[in-house]
Amino acid sequence: MKYEKILPEIIQKNDNKILLLVLDGVGGLPHPETGKTELETAHIPNLDYFAQIGSCGLITPVLPGITPGSGPGHIALFGYDPIEIQIGRGILECLGIGLEVKKGEVAIRGNFATIDEKRIVIDRRAGRISTEENKKIVELISKNIKEIKGVKFKIQTVKEHRCAIVLSGENLSEDITENDPGKENLPLKNFEPTSEKGKFMAEIMNQFEEKVISLLKNLNSKANCLLLRGFSTYPDIQPFEQRYKLKACCIATYPMYKGLSKLVGMDIIDCGETIEEEIETLKKVYNDYDFFFVHIKKTDSFGEDGNFEGKVKILEEIDKKIEPIKNMNFEAIGITGDHSTPSRLKSHSWHPVPFVLVSPNTLPDQVEKFTERECAKGIIGNIYSKNIMYILLACSLKLGKFGA
Repeated sequence: MKYEKILPEIIQKNDNKILLLVLDGVGGLPHPETGKTELETAHIPNLDYFAQIGSCGLITPVLPGITPGSGPGHIALFGYDPIEIQIGRGILECLGIGLEVKKGEVAIRGNFATIDEKRIVIDRRAGRISTEENKKIVELISKNIKEIKGVKFKIQTVKEHRCAIVLSGENLSEDITENDPGKENLPLKNFEPTSEKGKFMAEIMNQFEEKVISLLKNLNSKANCLLLRGFSTYPDIQPFEQRYKLKACCIATYPMYKGLSKLVGMDIIDCGETIEEEIETLKKVYNDYDFFFVHIKKTDSFGEDGNFEGKVKILEEIDKKIEPIKNMNFEAIGITGDHSTPSRLKSHSWHPVPFVLVSPNTLPDQVEKFTERECAKGIIGNIYSKNIMYILLACSLKLGKFGA
């Protein structure tokens, strides 16, 4: 029997508080010279402390061997089935920056990128241009491309090289391919329909891309095209508070994770841009909520850039900044990632992610380090991400007995 069928009869409210700390893309693979992963290389005494006093294991975000995007990775951590509830990246990006998306509209996630004269993508992130440069380019596009064949385009800056777009009009569809080749040194793709419904959409998106390239070609910028992904509409999803009887908040710096949290009904707390500010915000709102989702992004960013040393350093920085959590009164703390992003692969991967559960109502094991190989020895074993939420609820004494 699925959790959804039995939750209403066993869920119970109390004053116990839950923290879910997500280090995005935290898992890695061994460095070819040292044989150690980023976690095994880093000096992380506070994360190791939590591993020593808690129960440890590994989590599989979706299914064994499946590499998850950030959407499925997080929706699973919130206890929803990432296969049954598939949420496009575009809707998350738009909601995360406060760009309204109505029923029937299509949301898109964009990356400014660099192409050469033969339309070979030589940098999928345009050198991670500044947010200020992004805003100037978005303003140029907004002024010059408002509508194509009755379809209105609304584009807005997200952060660095990222933007978000909302399309409104008739005959819109999610049923088209993306134009991102996925790797550098491959040609920019055309949009193609994946069904009859997608033909018109592919046509207008190809026209939009041509107009963007024409506009940007004379700018002195690495951003001279757009990679567009995550075509999506507003999904049906049961609100988090209704599902778990928890008043929940999101503390995150990146818009996409705010968007995902908003989609499930969490309150989004303004927290600044640094890890230290995130932890300070957690302390400030501690009395106002039952469930706290704290997201830290930079572990993933360094992994995607292939920067092993950078990922090690950010892990050490995170470790120092989270020390105040030791003195906060949470009945259950879960520390993990939404997926692995090994620096060696420069991308998300299918590898299980280390997980530690800290609660007075769990059984500590013999694990001493918050690393992939050490957590694999833990008492929790290897479980699916979608089960974490129910373990956190149980350890917070929020689940009653099922059945007679």
